[in-house]
Amino acid sequence: MRLQALNQQLVTLSRVVLHPTYRGAGLAAAFIRASCQQSRWPWIEALAEMGHNNPFFERAGFTRVGITQKTNRSRAGHSAIYGAQRDAQGRPRLISAESYEKSRHAEPVYYLFDNRSHTAATPPATGGSHD
Repeated sequence: MRLQALNQQLVTLSRVVLHPTYRGAGLAAAFIRASCQQSRWPWIEALAEMGHNNPFFERAGFTRVGITQKTNRSRAGHSAIYGAQRDAQGRPRLISAESYEKSRHAEPVYYLFDNRSHTAATPPATGGSHD
């Protein structure tokens, strides 16, 4: 029950990409921080392999929680961690075989953004994709 309650208050931020022209100017971290603060979600998580070398998420206000441990995950297990899209019936899809091969040895840094001070008392409705 507790994990279900937590999952209803948590969303994953993924695929932060900034055009090369604007990299290094501090815009991305400020944008991510402001976007998270405008979000209805009390908790926002992110995984970043680059977290070992670049404290981007920390500059954006996230707390570094730890590093995921490398394991021999199946493609389905790996897909669950890396947020594969869902099909039309809401069932999780597998990440592509190419993505699995490229990332199965990764040990990304796990980050968490505490947004409780910027959200209403009621968590957002669940279901579907999260914007």
